[in-house]
Amino acid sequence: MFSIIIPAYNEGTVIAVTVFDIMKVLKQNNMEDAEIIVVDDGSTDRTAEMSIKAGAITLSHPHNIGYGRSLKDGIKAARYDTIVITDADGTYPLEMIPILYREYEKGFDMVVGARQGANYDESLKKKMLRLVLKKLVEFTAGRKIPDINSGLRVFSKQETLPFFSKLCDTFSFTTSLTLAYMMNGKFVQYLPIDYKKREGKTKVRLFRDSMRTLQFITEAILFYNPIKIFIVFSSALVMGGTICIIIAALLRNPVFTVFGIGFIFLSILMFGIGLVSVQLKHILSSNENRRSG
Repeated sequence: MFSIIIPAYNEGTVIAVTVFDIMKVLKQNNMEDAEIIVVDDGSTDRTAEMSIKAGAITLSHPHNIGYGRSLKDGIKAARYDTIVITDADGTYPLEMIPILYREYEKGFDMVVGARQGANYDESLKKKMLRLVLKKLVEFTAGRKIPDINSGLRVFSKQETLPFFSKLCDTFSFTTSLTLAYMMNGKFVQYLPIDYKKREGKTKVRLFRDSMRTLQFITEAILFYNPIKIFIVFSSALVMGGTICIIIAALLRNPVFTVFGIGFIFLSILMFGIGLVSVQLKHILSSNENRRSG
């Protein structure tokens, strides 16, 4: 038993096809007890109407508020603990849902479809921005991550609800969910999937949404593993100080020596602040655990 959540914004031309295709896959795999929930995020077209006609449980927002918020509302409304999320635009191979679900039943906390293929790479600009964000998330999590923000995944409602206040309401929801699971020691499995060409026009604004994701990743580092960002700053200061001292030795200029020593002292101070932030995180986590207990 599981609930399939589909966030949708102005997907009136394709939402019914997506719902029908999911029903077909469920029937072929004897999974017809699963429920399909479409969350219409304030669409100005016939998304909600077409979703209802297709037979999906349909929730509607009075205005557009965000991909992540739509998923949160769908998850809250789900009857079953096991949650499957996918998109309405036809990009994800819906026939992979039973495969991901069976992999999840092996004991993983979350199973994610790792996108592959030419339709995933798209433009060079998008590929480069995605690579930068991927490296930052991997740096934060301390492990390789095949796809940081895939929208096809399986996870537990009860395990995810405690993270809701820390999960993004916009397109960074899946990135924040990935970080929340990995930084809390949960088992995440990735299975390769073919990413298809989307139907209709993308809702993603590449630069704006990338900057929002970068902001959230920075916040996540500060929340889950603050020492890492202070180590980066501290290392940069040590490097700058070393360069200044080398220049001072070559040019026999005492000004660079002063700058070099100053940078090194600042790096020590920065590292100390990082250690304090770690202690504060432990104190806050302990207080939170006491309140929840």
